[in-house]
Amino acid sequence: MSVSPPPKTGRAEQALISRALETAGRLANEAADVITATAGHDTPPSEPDSPFDWVTDVGRTLERHTRRILAEHFPGIPVYGEEFDAAALGEGQGGFRWVVDPVDGTANYVAGVPWCAYSLAMLDAQGPVVGVVADPYRAQIYAAARDRGMRANGKPVRLTESRSPRASIVCTEFTRCGPWRGMDRFIANAAADHVGVRVLGSPALAITQVALGQAVAAVLPSYGEWDVAGALALAVESGANVLDSYGRPASLPHDGLLVAAPGVTETAFGWWWYASEAD
Repeated sequence: MSVSPPPKTGRAEQALISRALETAGRLANEAADVITATAGHDTPPSEPDSPFDWVTDVGRTLERHTRRILAEHFPGIPVYGEEFDAAALGEGQGGFRWVVDPVDGTANYVAGVPWCAYSLAMLDAQGPVVGVVADPYRAQIYAAARDRGMRANGKPVRLTESRSPRASIVCTEFTRCGPWRGMDRFIANAAADHVGVRVLGSPALAITQVALGQAVAAVLPSYGEWDVAGALALAVESGANVLDSYGRPASLPHDGLLVAAPGVTETAFGWWWYASEAD
């Protein structure tokens, strides 16, 4: 889908965005403390629907806390999340909505593997307006707001205009059912350009690595809005490009996405496109 530039926001909306960014940052800090204190100790589901998508008691508790705080500070703006209301998404007051993934990378969290995140975003019709991702094991809070840039623990982050993909990392993730169709060819295509593919278990952190300049691209053919919205805010504000599965610029694609560093986007999309076209 093509995306028009977002309209200029007025003073009232700018004040709302500032409050949203502050509140989201506070919630992310609280969630990071809970995740690091309980990782490896929460009870895994007895019969998970998918080996790649678990629900835990801590995840539910964090989402309930997030909902309670947001309802108090932003009445009239609905909150949607992975643990509850996943099937129904809509817009509330002023066209805004919140989406939250309390523990993105739940299987890692349950196993005590230090790679999971808390993700929260406020969106409007044009896509993410505010996004915050907590990276508990690296003690980092990443935050961004539309036209205000991205910050990591308060320090501005901006990608350079161009870089070579050679000897770099690209991230992807499994679907709920395992490897996605063409994933093997995607890995081979990237390897042919001397690029390593990593599947680390957190869509939010996969995209965040691109925003930080630590990976050149991330390809996600399957995800929930709550998985990626916060990190997409980071990526856009850091200067990364976001494309849908057809190679069109998009702020929040719903049919697969590529996030890539400037200068690498066309090459990275080619790895994905030719893997899919081979079918």
